[in-house]
Amino acid sequence: MVAVLVVVGMTAADPAAAGLAYQALGTYVLGPMLVSALLCLATGVALGMFTRWGLVRYWWVAVKLAMNLALCAAILFALRPGMPEVAAYGQALAGGAPPAPEVVAQLVYPPAVSLTALALATWIAVAKPWGRLGRRRRPDAAGLRNPG
Repeated sequence: MVAVLVVVGMTAADPAAAGLAYQALGTYVLGPMLVSALLCLATGVALGMFTRWGLVRYWWVAVKLAMNLALCAAILFALRPGMPEVAAYGQALAGGAPPAPEVVAQLVYPPAVSLTALALATWIAVAKPWGRLGRRRRPDAAGLRNPG
């Protein structure tokens, strides 16, 4: 949704359409985005706790959990503060103000980061590239038997 609004805002020939896209982005996107991120986090934690993979038993699960937490924090601390400015820019643009490339340039990063993170998380979930966290070998497993 964010990527679509950013692309519409950047490519619309009509300044009113671009302004409307930026107003929608600045006004309505943050809530659903945060809710879906928190639901993703909650389902990931539930799946981690109640499946054989565990929550922090494997590196790949821990990495995905850390990625999810980082993206939730990015929504709250990096994206949210700038949304009123984006909505105001959209309103000004629709009213006939000249385009501001610095505002538009900042809006390319959120969809790029989130789509890259989604692709990486999907690859990690399929490939399961790393082993167990803190794997310790028991003395019996190392070939040391109790003499006796």
